[in-house]
Amino acid sequence: MARTILVVGSGFAGLWAALAAARVLDQHSVMDVEVALVSPQPQLALRPRLHEGDPAAWSTDISPHLQAAGIRYIQGAVQRVHRQDSHVELAGADGAIQSVAYDRLVLAAGSAMHRPAIPGLEQYAYSIDQAADAAELDAHLKTLAARPDTPSRNTFVIAGAGFTGIELACELPGRLQTMLPGVQPRIVLVEQEAAVGPDLGGGPRPVIEQALDSLGIERLLGQAVTALDAGGVVLANGERIASATVIWTGGMRASALAAQVAAATDALGRAVVDADLRVPGGGGIFAAGDAAAAITDDDGHHTLMACQHALVTGRYAGHNAACDLLGLPTQLYRQPVYVTCLDLGGWGAVFTQGWQRDVAMAGADAKDLKIKINTQWIYPPAPQRAQLLAAADPEQAFKG
Repeated sequence: MARTILVVGSGFAGLWAALAAARVLDQHSVMDVEVALVSPQPQLALRPRLHEGDPAAWSTDISPHLQAAGIRYIQGAVQRVHRQDSHVELAGADGAIQSVAYDRLVLAAGSAMHRPAIPGLEQYAYSIDQAADAAELDAHLKTLAARPDTPSRNTFVIAGAGFTGIELACELPGRLQTMLPGVQPRIVLVEQEAAVGPDLGGGPRPVIEQALDSLGIERLLGQAVTALDAGGVVLANGERIASATVIWTGGMRASALAAQVAAATDALGRAVVDADLRVPGGGGIFAAGDAAAAITDDDGHHTLMACQHALVTGRYAGHNAACDLLGLPTQLYRQPVYVTCLDLGGWGAVFTQGWQRDVAMAGADAKDLKIKINTQWIYPPAPQRAQLLAAADPEQAFKG
């Protein structure tokens, strides 16, 4: 009976985990082990692009890639992981629950936007968390031109001035030019910390501020959204902003599946993993991407919920799951190079190097790099078996 390496999730980490596992099996001519990937749809959602227009275009069908690599696709959403007897429960497209056994599991189930219990948040806030959320926002923006020309219609509040909030705020002026021609929109970033990009540090902040000023983006700092309704938001200081479009970009939380398999999770709900991305406690489970809290280097830095870490942890986790099943040595995950490239819309972008985020490039040149990242580097190669398996080598993974 064939043994199974099961990968949960078809995001960056899940796709590359499955390909990396298939690569190990191919290298060792193993015929009695299958790699299977389970997700609701065989789609790779390109979340780094969801702040851009036309969000329906920012996903890619990975069925040809899975078929080319000999990976079985299982459609469904995993509800529970039973590590004691090595199987998962998943709900199929028809809602029926089925059980799938595994010999090794790679949890790459991703993350979702954290939505705290703020009155009106669920009912009235838009987001760009998932492709469906970004599509809903895009559809809403396209209805605005048919509404009366009022300050509320022309005001856009973005709650959260982190990475996502900044990128969206900088992109909106260009998107709205075609939707509301002749209108000067009011775009307001609301941030509870005292500065924009609080997690980005002081290195790139002057560049970000310059871009925001150039694009006419207002900032309300040291303020939190305390309530939303159909007409706008209320801030902690009691100020009310009338707006037909409020967009929430709060922090992320790992899939709840991480807590089911892990002995310990971090503040973001991620499984705390060993150096080879194994979830401690037995059961043959590895974790990658947004589901894993892993040390990246000898200085003790940890992975972020970011594409660059998902692309590489996925490769290592899939490789190690296959090696572990075959009785081969696993590889320690290390990703010492860390960069950021923040899209600043029509102004350009800013590219930083190192965990201290020293600015290495800004403006048009950084924008060209960002475009290359988003249109080339994050996409999988052509669905050709040899090319896919070669690209799944963790030692050759993109680490910049």
